[in-house]
Amino acid sequence: MSLRAVQDRVDAYISQFREGYFTPMTLVVRLTEELGELAREVNHHFGEKPKKSDEPEGSIALELGDLLFVVACLANRLDIDLDQAFADVMNKFETRDKNRWTRIHDEM
Repeated sequence: MSLRAVQDRVDAYISQFREGYFTPMTLVVRLTEELGELAREVNHHFGEKPKKSDEPEGSIALELGDLLFVVACLANRLDIDLDQAFADVMNKFETRDKNRWTRIHDEM
């Protein structure tokens, strides 16, 4: 699924409700909340803080999905095309940062 399709699906969902999208500031706060939940799951799976025995098992994948949903909401609210934004970011990495890291084929 393209990022445009993600944005369209999120928009179809949000458009069902009179309240519509939250304000950009509220969406950034929600993004921070979701990132905290992802951090907690990663810490439980890979870090030094295991879950308590009575805590339900979480999902890193679902937390990433929550982040994607909120990012799509923010992009839609601000009329940003995530496909274009991602293409621009990849261009930056592939040009400005192209020699920043040791390539696997350079090690042989």
